[in-house]
Amino acid sequence: MHKYLLAFLLLTATGASAQSVEFSKDRFGNDKEGLKAAQKAIKQGDEFYDMDPPRYEQALPHYLAAQKFNPSNDQLNFRIGDCYLHSGFKPRALEYLQRAYQLNPDVDPRIHYLLGRGLHLNAKWDAAIAEYKRATPATGAKNTAGLIQDIQKKIRECENGRKLAAKPSRVFIDNAGPGVNSPFPEYGPVITADESVILFTSRRAGSTGGNTDPETGGFFEDVYQSTREGKDGWSAAQNLGENINTEGHDATVGLAPDGQRLLVYMEDNGGDLHEANLRGVEWRKPQKLGSRINSKYHESSASYTPDGRSLYFVSDKEGGLGSRDIYKIEIDGRGPAQNLGSVINTQYGEEGVFLHPDGKTMYFSSEGHNSMGGYDIFKSVFENGKWSTPENLGWPINTPDDDVFFVISASGRHGYYSSFRDDGLGSKDIYQITFLGAEKPPVLSQEDQLLASRVQPVKETLLAPPVAIVAAQVTILKGVVTEEASRQPLEATIDVIDNTLNQVIASFQSNEKSGRYLVSLPSGVNYGIVVRKEGYLFHSENFDLPAGSAYAEVVKDIALKKLDVGVKVVLNNIFFDFDKATLRKESTGELERLLKLLTETPALRLEISGHTDNVGKAEYNKDLSQRRAKAVVDYLVAKGVDKARLTFAGYGDTQPVAPNTSKTGRQLNRRTEFKVTGK
Repeated sequence: MHKYLLAFLLLTATGASAQSVEFSKDRFGNDKEGLKAAQKAIKQGDEFYDMDPPRYEQALPHYLAAQKFNPSNDQLNFRIGDCYLHSGFKPRALEYLQRAYQLNPDVDPRIHYLLGRGLHLNAKWDAAIAEYKRATPATGAKNTAGLIQDIQKKIRECENGRKLAAKPSRVFIDNAGPGVNSPFPEYGPVITADESVILFTSRRAGSTGGNTDPETGGFFEDVYQSTREGKDGWSAAQNLGENINTEGHDATVGLAPDGQRLLVYMEDNGGDLHEANLRGVEWRKPQKLGSRINSKYHESSASYTPDGRSLYFVSDKEGGLGSRDIYKIEIDGRGPAQNLGSVINTQYGEEGVFLHPDGKTMYFSSEGHNSMGGYDIFKSVFENGKWSTPENLGWPINTPDDDVFFVISASGRHGYYSSFRDDGLGSKDIYQITFLGAEKPPVLSQEDQLLASRVQPVKETLLAPPVAIVAAQVTILKGVVTEEASRQPLEATIDVIDNTLNQVIASFQSNEKSGRYLVSLPSGVNYGIVVRKEGYLFHSENFDLPAGSAYAEVVKDIALKKLDVGVKVVLNNIFFDFDKATLRKESTGELERLLKLLTETPALRLEISGHTDNVGKAEYNKDLSQRRAKAVVDYLVAKGVDKARLTFAGYGDTQPVAPNTSKTGRQLNRRTEFKVTGK
């Protein structure tokens, strides 16, 4: 436990006799040109370092150039360490801070605190705690109470890190590869629910306008997109173009599960959230979200709910519990945004909110709770009207540095975030996290302990039961909407209906160019899915997903039919009591849609037909199917439809649409449908 502390103490002890080497002619008189260049580099670095605020990243390359000439100057090593602590490569600070301390233990009043930070960021928990305890603020220092509070928090973070690192999460963390990452910083990944598309922010060369940020020297942020190629790879990322990207900073914030709506951060009014819609293959120009979301303060991240009707977002506006808080608001409502409260928000900062497509699991980053340093990623679940205590995702997902802007696929199998790691392609890269689930229990030997004289001992092999990976409780329904006759893609409306409540709970559009659609269906609801477009007959599907239903991905291509004589449409959301012709209340929505069709098309004539599988006697099945068809006609007539426009028939098992050899096939054959007999 104390090996890192011991190594550090030995290192400082052996370096006690080292002395700082000044950049002077006395020491480097034989290399005047080298000395002159090094002194110039230090002067250039100091100009950035001494600015208010300091520009550490711009000072660093100058200091490193001078350090190559003379690696034994206490102040130079200290400043390099300080610069690294304010860069994307914070763990590199430690070696320079340790060297500065070896050369001069009194190099700077902050040395013990910064050594603590360097050790902390390298996960050397005990040694970091020892240094933090030595970092007592100097007498008369400004904000002594605040400094002491900060040190105490850092010590708690090290203690949290030690506990979490002792029980690491079972994950693989892999670089997303050159299709996504470049030698420049990439971060802020957002994905479609099925992981087919990823959008992210990059500060790479070739940004819109080609300008650099005067404060950091890096390129301005732009939004890029990549699509999945095969099982693991990503296509070469493409800049989203001038509709999305401006000459300033433009960053990804959130993406609807179907990938049709994008939330973008832009630098107006101190930093506001905007929304862009995908029309075909082109993103429309982002529109600023209203004043109920944006304020004169800084709104930095957001996430849609699966139904697209509400938004979770982060703001540092007044009245919060900490420096940055998470809020929820109904997009088309009138009320103010609601702070999620003290279970989620702390006295410190929260950031990077993401709501899973299951509609109840939220991931976010926080400097509070049991963070091991900076922002850590947490998970909380909304159940029984409240959020659960946030759970740290653990080591090695979280590190002592900031871990922010995490998203996860609908399956719960893969997460994505940005990180600085040794296998990076340059600066900050995007990584894919594969969650492996709980560890299998060890399999103890079950061999019979037989006498050594037996030539062939008898063995009984007992296999450990598989440990299932905890899957998300959501179903992803996706496919392509086309016109049946031409097979051309259609832009159609997809209504998601709670059949029990007979309420439309969400509406989406299929893409106008590709016809693609994707809908997230959290478990625990009997869903009706209705696809509709003016001039076409509606198409319905049913997904009854009991609470606790595990993740599933269903591909369903839908061909809409023109209103022509002879056309048949299955009514998948008409339900009857078992073995009876009594309509259940969950059928109301489908019946009302059929009623609306008849009302809007006065000349329309229909045959309502009932069908069964081949289980049971044929005569009984035919009678039951006919009674069920009649029940639908009776409902419509009672609602005012002229009886002369409707006929009914029961076909039993004589018109199957699938083989009766499987449960799925038999279910498809048990149906109610209508056929257009006149218009």
